[in-house]
Amino acid sequence: MKSISIKNNEHIALDSIPILDYQTFSDVNTALLQKENHHCVNYYGFLYLGKVKLICCIADDLNNNILVSSTLADAKQTLPSLSRQCLAFEKFERELHENFGIQFEGHPWLKPVRYAFNKNDKNSSIRNYPFFKIESEELHEVGVGPIHAGIIEPGHFRFICNGEQILHLEIQLGFQHRGIESLFLQKEKLIQRHTLAENIAGDSAVGHTTAFANLWETLCRHEADAALHFNRTLALELERIAIHTGDLSGMCTDVAYQLGSAVFGRLRTPIINFFQQWCGNRIAKSLIRAGYNPFPFTPELAEKLLQVLASFETDFEEICHETFCAPTVLGRFEKTGIVTHEQATSIGLVGMAARMTNINRDIRASHPYNFYPSLSHTPILKHHGDVYSRAQIKREEVKQSIRYIRTLLMDMPIENLDRKPLPNPLPNTFAISLVEGWRGEICHCAITDDKGRLMHYKIKDPSFHNWLALGLAVRNNEISDFPISNKSFNLSYAGHDL
Repeated sequence: MKSISIKNNEHIALDSIPILDYQTFSDVNTALLQKENHHCVNYYGFLYLGKVKLICCIADDLNNNILVSSTLADAKQTLPSLSRQCLAFEKFERELHENFGIQFEGHPWLKPVRYAFNKNDKNSSIRNYPFFKIESEELHEVGVGPIHAGIIEPGHFRFICNGEQILHLEIQLGFQHRGIESLFLQKEKLIQRHTLAENIAGDSAVGHTTAFANLWETLCRHEADAALHFNRTLALELERIAIHTGDLSGMCTDVAYQLGSAVFGRLRTPIINFFQQWCGNRIAKSLIRAGYNPFPFTPELAEKLLQVLASFETDFEEICHETFCAPTVLGRFEKTGIVTHEQATSIGLVGMAARMTNINRDIRASHPYNFYPSLSHTPILKHHGDVYSRAQIKREEVKQSIRYIRTLLMDMPIENLDRKPLPNPLPNTFAISLVEGWRGEICHCAITDDKGRLMHYKIKDPSFHNWLALGLAVRNNEISDFPISNKSFNLSYAGHDL
């Protein structure tokens, strides 16, 4: 057996994962990625019996399975790079190189990913990041960040331009060193781990905490009741509405369309204010908990939410009509920041960034969880891969989420107020949880030791896949179009710099 097949939110014994020799491991996983309905949801390593155990998880989106295999490597070895055959592995291998010092022969560029606090090479410094260079008297470089105006987090963008035309963009991250994955092992109280999950990426508090809660319940063999699944699904779709609406406001700001900027910005407010009414926090911190619901969703809240959505939808439809019919807006959105289907397939994009190029990649449909099986979710796909495609997906997903929420509210499950403590996690176990956040695919993996304690915890935010897409999108665009391309993806610095 070359891999073991599991479902989303399932657990398996750690020793049931096949351990292959490296060449077989490489052949198996690169062959799987030749099919477009397969993609890598995680590829990482951890110290195991004096070596580095590499685990690769390939999602089969057509058959709703995740194929898991492993190999053992010596950190001092030089291994043939999987990226030579499948570029989608390139950042995973860069992370393995940075964390453990493994050399991957044939990798296009083993530059640092995060400058993590526990990196293998302690002399590696962000001050000497190896930027790509082009020597020419006709070209010039433009640096932006890492300190930005406003509230966004640190990241540096280095452009190589010919006049106003961008020839190359390099995105340097790694300015934050929170060590969240290590903290999941150090903090042994469940409430502490919930708090960590909520702070992986502040704009995806629901998405990441749902992934953790689903994963923890899987490890503990706890069957969540219908009310828990309902609450998490409802919260995920509300988070999607809020962020997509805010993104449309930001995109209008970046093309100087002030009406859209103001109205979309205003419309985000009642959605996040509803979270405040539900759980006391506008970005839904404290709402999602493994094993129980601290803030039951009541008929009174349902009535209030229906009123909020009715008012929101009328104004949202009107401002969408004004925005998407405005020639000045369309002139900046259309054919700007294009990523092709071939590029998206090659680098393994996920979420909206994949769907804008007609790749049908959405965990709600391919590996459904919580209440999504009953919603029969249909992903929204576009074909042109430009800013306009990304704006259309945001608009249509907001409307779709409203329909889903109304469907959920028609048949609310009865809340079970009898809270029981969760069993202890299974020992020597591997578990995986996938959630389709508003930005795309979130993946949490956990491994327990022989006493059921967390031995390793791995987090992957969709931004890990998608930052490279922004660099490709702006090539041959004018540098003045960078803000709108950047905002249309709205990728996470925090979700990348774990």
